[in-house]
Amino acid sequence: MIAAYSASSQARVNAALETLFHAPLPELARLYEAMRYSVMNGGKRVRPLLAYAACEALGGKAEQANGAACAVELIHAYSLVHDDLPAMDDDDLRRGQPTTHKQFDEACAILAGDGLQSLAFSALLDPRLSSLDAAIRLQQVTALAHAAGPAGMVGGQAIDLGSVGLKLDQKALEQMHRHKTGALIEVSVRLGALASGRAEQDELKSLQSYAQAIGLAFQVQDDILDVESDTETLGKRQGADIARGKPTYPALLGLDAAKAYALELRDQALHALRPFDAAAEPLRELARYIVDRRN
Repeated sequence: MIAAYSASSQARVNAALETLFHAPLPELARLYEAMRYSVMNGGKRVRPLLAYAACEALGGKAEQANGAACAVELIHAYSLVHDDLPAMDDDDLRRGQPTTHKQFDEACAILAGDGLQSLAFSALLDPRLSSLDAAIRLQQVTALAHAAGPAGMVGGQAIDLGSVGLKLDQKALEQMHRHKTGALIEVSVRLGALASGRAEQDELKSLQSYAQAIGLAFQVQDDILDVESDTETLGKRQGADIARGKPTYPALLGLDAAKAYALELRDQALHALRPFDAAAEPLRELARYIVDRRN
């Protein structure tokens, strides 16, 4: 089921994203080419899938979440472009292809990331992507700004960079990843739920618990794959976090305990969805996929 759902959702968000990369001036063609390259070069589209699935779980139609799906993927892509820069993680491979600063140059990559960040907020307000009430759009913009900014993803990256070579305990490690990885996953679910136009506070609370669990599980599994997988499968350099001296769950807990913890977090996510009916099945399948994936 998840394969078919993923394929249809990926096609939906990719078609929506393609409408956003048309340079308004010939002089901007290279910048827009770099922006498009950074977004349309593959990827699992987990965050857009979560936005669509959350919308449908509350009785909405998937297309109502097109703006949300595009916005979270654009923020994710911008974060990867900047993370890969020499000043940060200094990576030259992403999704099996040269990173943006390698394909273009560092200055262009910085500007492409900046452009993608701005474009994400435009996507939430773009009437071509979804027609939502202004009050809902305002809630979405506010939520995304918080999740993507210094109190969320950007703050998590700052903590991450400051933690290289340090030995963090589990509480500190989770604090970092709830910001760096979890915040954007959590807001993906929230934006999709809001797009349904039917979100009640108790439902949002249950979905938040779900998203917090899978957000952490996603990072735990990433750390496991950094140990167990290979560069070709991952599409990025295997063992990079270990080589940089970054704190990881396998290093802290041991590989077997990290795997057990990922499964525990998956079960927490599934438990949080107990109030929902069969319409939430894609969310359940995504929770399972996050800890079963191999890249």
